[in-house]
Amino acid sequence: MALLDVLVWIGVLTFAVSGALVAVRQRFDLIGTLVLAAATAIGGGSIRDVVVGSLPPASFTNEPLLWAVAIAAVATFFVHKRLRLESRWLYALDTLGLAIFAALGAERGLTYGLGLWGSVFAGAVSGVGGGVLRDVLSGQVPGILYRAGDFYASAAALGALVTFVLYAVQPDLAVLAGIVATAGLRVGSRLLKLELPVPRV
Repeated sequence: MALLDVLVWIGVLTFAVSGALVAVRQRFDLIGTLVLAAATAIGGGSIRDVVVGSLPPASFTNEPLLWAVAIAAVATFFVHKRLRLESRWLYALDTLGLAIFAALGAERGLTYGLGLWGSVFAGAVSGVGGGVLRDVLSGQVPGILYRAGDFYASAAALGALVTFVLYAVQPDLAVLAGIVATAGLRVGSRLLKLELPVPRV
């Protein structure tokens, strides 16, 4: 498998487990867990594909990947107690998925001839789309609208930008650098307790 294919699988399965863990925390049944895991895993990439004009979305035609998402969701449903549902698990999985999809989204945008802003938008949407769907379906306000002390959409945008800038040099290196940039900014912003401006009331 090519590097990009491997990253797609890692990102999708990471988000699938993340979505399933949130479903378990919310005490969803097995079907609800499958739905939330699938929406988290393939939601962002599907939105990205619609944006760049790739129809049907690639994940919808990848049967092995869809089966893997279902298996990951069911496995998480039954062994979640061993994961202890600790917040650091969710954070690590979400960060990895965000970073991978942000870089892959920008790469897909470049492949379809998008410019700077289009590629960055495709990367950001690809990164945060699954998480937004997960939050909405689980009855939470999407974290990208109020997240404090933890950069999320801005981290995805940075990773997409890095991928775009370096893509002409070496595509695989650009994707890896984008992943590192997204993960680094998100984790760094949390460690340093950085916040974006909010209205004063």
